[in-house]
Amino acid sequence: MLRTGLARSAALVAPQRASTLAAGSRLKHTLPKLPYEYNALEPHISAQIMELHHSKHHNTYVTNLNNAEETLNNALAKNDVKGTIASQSAIKFNGGGHVNHSLFWLNLAPPKDGGGELPNGQLKAAIEKQYGDLEALKKKMNAQALAIQGSGWAWLGYDPSTSTLDIITTKDQDPLLSHVPLIGIDMWEHGFYLQHLNNKAAYLEEIWKVINWNTAEERLKQAK
Repeated sequence: MLRTGLARSAALVAPQRASTLAAGSRLKHTLPKLPYEYNALEPHISAQIMELHHSKHHNTYVTNLNNAEETLNNALAKNDVKGTIASQSAIKFNGGGHVNHSLFWLNLAPPKDGGGELPNGQLKAAIEKQYGDLEALKKKMNAQALAIQGSGWAWLGYDPSTSTLDIITTKDQDPLLSHVPLIGIDMWEHGFYLQHLNNKAAYLEEIWKVINWNTAEERLKQAK
């Protein structure tokens, strides 16, 4: 089931759920609180974008995910096979949106807190071994992000089976399931349009300045 497939990515961020049981004895997903203020990433990402992206877009995924899971539970209780199947696409889309954004917020950090700075460690060593240096990685990942048709995500993932880093793109809100996600970049227009209009390259140039490499390092360590 999709819930099992999402678990690999979700385990790294543990999307928040309400502390009390909702009606029907089901814990509901909740919008995670950001570890910084909406204006903390300026001028690289505006406070207006951060507030809308978090409180509106991500919150909508959470609401729709809870509704879709309720629909699924009702269908299962009635042994409604068609209803069970019909609910899967909504769970996939909104569940992916919730997991991806929960990862994304932790991918970011204000420059004063080390955002944009790649520290010495296992991740830096792996990047230099595979790509030569950080700038080469950025160039390659930017190229693949810009090649996404429509909306989607660009990822730096770790493959435990080969102990290597890979750059992968996913469409829409599909989560990264083939690898352990280390860095995810949201390529949906709502993440940059108010600030950069249709200039995706400018958005990518700015977002690297607030990437939280310390979090990525910890994700890599946990994956090994």
